[in-house]
Amino acid sequence: MSGAPLSPDELEARLRAIGAERYHNLHPFHKLLHGGRLTRGQIQAWALNRYYYQSRIPIKDAYVMARLPTAALRRAWRSRLVDHDGEADGTGGIERWLKLAEGVGLDRAYVESTDGILPTTRFAVDAYVNFARDRSPLEAVASSLTEMFSPGIIAERVQGMLANYDFITKDTLAYFTPRLTQAPRDVNFALAYVKQEARNREQQEAVLAALRFKCDVLWSQLDGLYLAYVDPAMVPPGAFVPDADASARPARAGAER
Repeated sequence: MSGAPLSPDELEARLRAIGAERYHNLHPFHKLLHGGRLTRGQIQAWALNRYYYQSRIPIKDAYVMARLPTAALRRAWRSRLVDHDGEADGTGGIERWLKLAEGVGLDRAYVESTDGILPTTRFAVDAYVNFARDRSPLEAVASSLTEMFSPGIIAERVQGMLANYDFITKDTLAYFTPRLTQAPRDVNFALAYVKQEARNREQQEAVLAALRFKCDVLWSQLDGLYLAYVDPAMVPPGAFVPDADASARPARAGAER
């Protein structure tokens, strides 16, 4: 694309505007989730499908790290793999997400198998991993910048779920506590990298497109959950079906339906 390059601050403002318009905190499913208007079975479906995304993040990050050109950049990016995979068995973000899934009533082995996830989830998450593998390192780093908007959605989610679901505890949601410090650290690195490396307008437009793509990945996952488990509640063949008990009653007595 021709045209004068945006200044670094203008580029950042454009990136933040994408989040204001497209981030999945605006999705109806998210509003139902933190507003206390889902059944336990619907929350189980969310936890199960979100696990696939969480489990593929370190794979995505390994692709990005392998393509960064300097040892300093690779060392900085490596912390993301540790955050999710942990330093040893039983640690890291993926393990904490499995505990969340168990806390809402799912079988750990079933979650890890990913057998019951929605086709939409698999297609969207795999597309994100492939994007990080196949596009330029600049675009791959830029696609991670949805983390600029995550502290707000984490606060909404934790506060709303603790207030509205009596089977949810702070221990259930322990995954989110480290993300409140990890995500800003990761954003500081990725945003500085993008603002420095996107020097011409073509590169800057590619960065903006990468962030829009990532927002679409997150949004489409919630589209799949809404269509399968809320309205029209059309679960595709082979996908998780909540048991009748979890689906028949509100997650909390008196919750708005």
